[in-house]
Parts: sequence; C-alpha cells; structure tokens
Amino acid sequence: MGLSYSRQARRFALNVVIGFLPAMVVGLLAYKTIKAHLFTPQVVAGAFIVGAFVILWAERRQVAPRVQTVDDMTAWDALKVGLVQCLGMIPGTSRSGATIIGGMLLGLSRRAATDFSFFLAMPTLIGAGVYSLYKERALLSAADLPLFAVGLVFSFISAWVCVRWLLRYISSHSFVPFAWYRLAFGAVVLLTWWTGWVTWAD
Repeated sequence: MGLSYSRQARRFALNVVIGFLPAMVVGLLAYKTIKAHLFTPQVVAGAFIVGAFVILWAERRQVAPRVQTVDDMTAWDALKVGLVQCLGMIPGTSRSGATIIGGMLLGLSRRAATDFSFFLAMPTLIGAGVYSLYKERALLSAADLPLFAVGLVFSFISAWVCVRWLLRYISSHSFVPFAWYRLAFGAVVLLTWWTGWVTWAD
C-alpha cells in the first residue's frame, strides 16, 4: 500500500514538473516580446472577450471526462495542460482559467483540472517571481532583501489561501458568470480606449 502510494506521488510530482516546463521555456524565450508588445488595451480586451467565448463553449459541451482525478493523469495529459498554461502569459488571460478550461477541453474532469491547476500554479508563480526579480536586479540593493523576503512570504501565503478557496469553489460551480464578467470588462476596455475616455498607458 505504501509502495503504491509512493509511486503514485512520484508520478504526480513528475506530472507537475512536466506541466511547468512549457511555461518556463516560453517565459524565458518570450519575456521581452510579451512585455514590449502585448500589454496594450486591444490585446487585453481581446483576450478577455475571446476567453469568455471559450468558457461559454466549454461549459455547454456535454462530454464525459476521460480523466476523473489528478492521479489518473498521464505525462501526455500534463504536457498538454502545460502548453495551454502558456496562454496565460497573454495579458488579459487568466492562468488558472486557461489551465482549468483547457484541462476540461482536453478530457479532464472539472475537479481534476482544478486540482492540477492549483498545484501547477506553485512552481509557475514562484518561477515567474524569481525571474522577474532577476531581470530587475539592477534596481535592488542588499538592504532591500529582507523587505522583499517578508513580502514574498506573506504574498505567497495569502495567494495560496485565496487561490485554494477560489479553486475549491470553481471545482463545483460553473464558469458562466465569470465568462459574462469577462465579456463586459473587455467591452469596457475597448470602449474607453476607442473613445479616449481612459488613457491606457504602459
């Protein structure tokens, strides 16, 4: 029993690593391009609106899931969800939303997609934070390290608590209200950009 559980735990940990790798590679290769060209109101609004339609489509599909729990996932399942997670780098795209909806479209149950998204968030968010600090290292000094360390610990704990609660809620509730919110917000961004009511600066 213990040996079986240990093997299952190792497979799950390996799947998390496999799911994390695409975001790590794409992030390293495309960080500058994303930061320079994609943070615009058109891209953000477009991502909100397109994402909303994908969510509505995914929620209307009546297909029995192939994977019921994260323990049933294969390495290929993890890699596919990891590739979908890369869409979360587009401003206006929710990382957790992309991985959960993407996982559901790829055959995972809502519960399995939600759980895997949560565990996949930990290396992804930590890696993104460390990489951002590295890129901005010229602006930091040794005196800043304790402050950043405290902020990092508390922000990680609060994010963990909030995300865990949110994902538990999502695991048993529809994404449809979130889709309508995304449509409305995307429309507001486009309207304020088009009319010049809001100056969407970098």
